[in-house]
Amino acid sequence: MDRFRINGGKKLHGIVHVSGSKNAALPILVATLLTDEPCVLRRVPNLRDVRTTLKILEYLGKKVIYENNTATITANGTLKNDLPYELVKQMRASFWVAGPLLSRFLKAEIPLPGGCAIGVRPVDIHLKGFEKLGAVCEIKGGNVLIHAQKLNPAQIILRFPSVGATQNLLMCACLIEGETTLENVAKEPEIDDVICFLKKMGADIRTDDKGRLIVRGQKSLHGAEHTVVADRIESGSFMLAAAATRGDVKIANCVPEHNAILINDLRDAGFTVEVENTAVRVRAYEGDIKPVDVRTAPYPGFATDLQAPWMTLMTLCNGTAEVNEDIFENRFMHAPELVRMGAKISTEKSIARITGVKELSAAHVQSSDLRGGFALVMAGLCAQGETEVERVYHIDRGYENLEQKLTALGADIVRFNPDKNDF
Repeated sequence: MDRFRINGGKKLHGIVHVSGSKNAALPILVATLLTDEPCVLRRVPNLRDVRTTLKILEYLGKKVIYENNTATITANGTLKNDLPYELVKQMRASFWVAGPLLSRFLKAEIPLPGGCAIGVRPVDIHLKGFEKLGAVCEIKGGNVLIHAQKLNPAQIILRFPSVGATQNLLMCACLIEGETTLENVAKEPEIDDVICFLKKMGADIRTDDKGRLIVRGQKSLHGAEHTVVADRIESGSFMLAAAATRGDVKIANCVPEHNAILINDLRDAGFTVEVENTAVRVRAYEGDIKPVDVRTAPYPGFATDLQAPWMTLMTLCNGTAEVNEDIFENRFMHAPELVRMGAKISTEKSIARITGVKELSAAHVQSSDLRGGFALVMAGLCAQGETEVERVYHIDRGYENLEQKLTALGADIVRFNPDKNDF
């Protein structure tokens, strides 16, 4: 398996261009199941999860052409309404096909999903929503069977503002004639981008003054073209990497307001952050990094996907900082690996306490999930000496051309595979 070898201690400098959002691209690709007409999607990042989603679309019966970050999805015969475990186990987002398939065929059979090992992340919110719409949901042999004689519009109140459930139920409701109301929904920018694409397909969706999504279902949707929004997690990750290496980096082609909380926290930690219309510049100063406590929360709160790299930044602060993870359990698996690099971190349930050290030391570490993997890469960039990061496949799920982008900023990072003796 591929690894990263990093010679750290170099400040990042220059300009990095942000890719399209993985968390928007995946549901938008899935939404093409709602029509047989051609859809053209631009700025689709070349990521492991995207390639898995394209394989899923092909398995279900779509014709897919993907080149130069543009995906063209067209009909290729009759669609299937089931997925094999071999595809689903690779990515939790594969479960999102349930909504479109159910709305079109009144039946879907999907294995319970896999993906990052950062907690249970149950699909019960999705299933209870489908049941409100008139479906019957059963779990047999590790598969979720969802079927209905007829789907009806309904008022659905999510017990938690789940991004996945919001997207799944939203897509399903688009083809249920009548008015469906979704309450306590996720408000992430990726949701807005999905809604933008669905509207281009002919969906009737609006948000009322209470933040509820009102969907007036249509008999059918048509094809559309769309450009995926910038990836706010990649944007934030590069902001944090610039800060941790005490560098000077301009993050271009991003949406600064999507990272408003992070920008404020970086300023509180002592960094200079300059905001333009579509760019953010992060610059270090000569003083110590100030400790700043963060608590993850649904958007617009501090993003759980930036918790791990924020922890890496705080390992170098002058003082003690707390990170409270309120979204997912078991999301501190990167902490022991950071400790191996000299960090001082103690964890108890959902709280991590980080006491800053003067510097991190290089070590051989392994990533256990996507964002934790980036946190270890960040630590390697900061540490003196040579760091090896194993299980790069986790990181490949969410960062397009990461080593190339970091190299362009002055980092010494190389991908290699020890089993192939290619280094």
